[in-house]
Amino acid sequence: MATPPPTPPLPRSLATDLADRTGATVRVCGWAEPTAADGAPSLVLRDHRGRVTLVDGADAEAGTGPLAAALVGLVAESAVEAVGVVAAPSGDGRPEITVAEVRVVGPAVAEVPIDEHSPVEERLDWRFLDLRRRSARLVFEVQTTAERAMRAFWEADGCIELHSPKIRAVSNRSGRELFTIDYFGRPAYLAQSPQFHKQMAMAAGFDRVFEVGPVFRANPHATDRHDTEFTSVDMEISWISSHEDVMALEERWLRDVIAAVADQHGDDIRRTFGVEVNVPELPFPRVPMEEAYDILRGRGWVGPHRPGDIDREGEQLLAAHVAATHGHEFVFVTEYGAAVRPFYHMLLEDGSTATRGFDLLWKGLEVTTGAQREHRYERLVEQAASRGIDLPPIQFYLDYFKFGCPPHGGFGLGLTRALMSILGIDDVREVTYLHRGPNRIAP
Repeated sequence: MATPPPTPPLPRSLATDLADRTGATVRVCGWAEPTAADGAPSLVLRDHRGRVTLVDGADAEAGTGPLAAALVGLVAESAVEAVGVVAAPSGDGRPEITVAEVRVVGPAVAEVPIDEHSPVEERLDWRFLDLRRRSARLVFEVQTTAERAMRAFWEADGCIELHSPKIRAVSNRSGRELFTIDYFGRPAYLAQSPQFHKQMAMAAGFDRVFEVGPVFRANPHATDRHDTEFTSVDMEISWISSHEDVMALEERWLRDVIAAVADQHGDDIRRTFGVEVNVPELPFPRVPMEEAYDILRGRGWVGPHRPGDIDREGEQLLAAHVAATHGHEFVFVTEYGAAVRPFYHMLLEDGSTATRGFDLLWKGLEVTTGAQREHRYERLVEQAASRGIDLPPIQFYLDYFKFGCPPHGGFGLGLTRALMSILGIDDVREVTYLHRGPNRIAP
């Protein structure tokens, strides 16, 4: 006679599943938060959705129930599972379960060394514990929804996804902030951007591409908005008329992404962070650089460190002006000076000192850099040479444009900066799974 299969365990229920299940037998799993209620043993069990109170039944007063036994020597944050009957909610509205079985499946052996009020650097030392906070998990739920919405837009737009290499023979930016590595006895570099490879895809006729991947910047400054490794979200499109086509694409894309986040997480974000997720109206305001200078000087700004650019103070002042005059969280700053932009940005017009480059500010924080690229071989060579760039090391890149390349442009968005803006969080370390900076390379 065949042996019958073992009875499978009850499926797991989350704290938020129990509101309408009074009288049902359920199985819950989570982290232990020992407490006491009127002298009777009780345990608050926390999962990633909420909390439930566990209590003993008829044996509670005698202290001989399964919960009382489990509480002996129990250390906070132990992993616990319990089976029992859902009772009416307790006075605080929290679901309550009268337990029949309690198991400490992952006992903690030490007291937790941090709490939510610990300094951020201490919390980062114990990041896996820090991430148990509901607010920390919400950050990555929002990130997941945002990336899903990004991909939905890209799929509808006919885009191809790339995974460009992160080990490079040459830089694709200014040559500053490069991480150099030993590559089998010769120097190589960690990629600062997928820019050259996005443009190769335009020369290959891929037409519309995107990439979500890591980039590396050897920035020695430890600030609340910089890191040495971050996730860059990049897009490049062909057959454009100007950089205006790129900005129009980006604002439609961002509107869809923000709408998805507002729909799925707006209430949670409001309760947790006190921030309203506003779906932006289109088009976003655009302010050319020279006009931005006039606005900023009228607000007492003394000027940029580099002509043709705006510093952090200027970005915040300009965003405040746009919010006050247009009621908008976004502003495209356009026509950046050629001297502060890469050699491959197209000039605004022949002989201009400005480019068809732009930045996007969201609540005063730069989240995007983009441009129409120069796609004509002779002009690209001329612009590189005029910057004193040694041409042989980048000849592979220049070759992309020798055999006919369509007008194209694109942008790169910092994922963590976008999360900072949408959630109202002012420290990039709080929205990065594992932060990397000049003073942090672990865990």
